Amino acid sequence: MKVLSLFIFSVLFLFACQNEASIEVGAETTMHFKSKIHYAGTVYKGEVIRAEFEVENTGDNPLVFGEVRPSCTCTLAKKPTKPLMPGKRTKIVATINTDELHTKRIHKAITVMTNTRPNITVLQIKGRIK
Repeated sequence: MKVLSLFIFSVLFLFACQNEASIEVGAETTMHFKSKIHYAGTVYKGEVIRAEFEVENTGDNPLVFGEVRPSCTCTLAKKPTKPLMPGKRTKIVATINTDELHTKRIHKAITVMTNTRPNITVLQIKGRIK
């Protein structure tokens, strides 16, 4: 009897929580980055580089950001937390702490995973340390 009660409660709970404005999971869309490369120029060691990558949802479904993974620990990247609706724009912001770098040349990558095809986009940050 407890199992039947639990089953009925679960079914009622699921139907009560449905929302008509739901996002279809797994629906692909398209996106366009204004630029996939940020040129930081020449910076002094110890400076923090801030790179902004503007992205637009050019498809018909919400753009969902999965993982946004920097190539090393000196780079931090912040992804949008909510799905991006069609026609809207947002930014992926990355920072590099040059104090932690041991070379003069800066070439860092940020891997962005989304519900697009292909589902992986690589963004780059380039520059030099003086």
